[in-house]
Amino acid sequence: QVQLVESGGGLVQAGGSLRLSCAASGNIFSIDAMGWYRQAPGKQRELVATITNAGITNYADSVKGRFTISRDNAKNTVYVQMNSLKPEDTAVYYCRGEVRPWAGGPAVKYWGQGTQVTVSS
Repeated sequence: QVQLVESGGGLVQAGGSLRLSCAASGNIFSIDAMGWYRQAPGKQRELVATITNAGITNYADSVKGRFTISRDNAKNTVYVQMNSLKPEDTAVYYCRGEVRPWAGGPAVKYWGQGTQVTVSS
């Protein structure tokens, strides 16, 4: 079994910064893409940013230039540095990892439990 545990959420004023972390543990041989998604009340879950194990990144247009995703493959951890936060960034943030339990095995998607980010105006 695999677990992803997020940390770093909280309450921040508009214009402030937060850094989220997500550590994966368990039966892991390797992790392909890792990413951050968010879900605001009454809205669908949406992509924030993803990063491959080679470090190739992809961002939602709404966060480009403000958020930076990174990962530490040795620690099976993904981060997102969120700067210039806006009230519309308020959501539950979830991390996701595509985990291979053995060499050549299938990549299985796992989700974290989510962490709340609230940006006050």
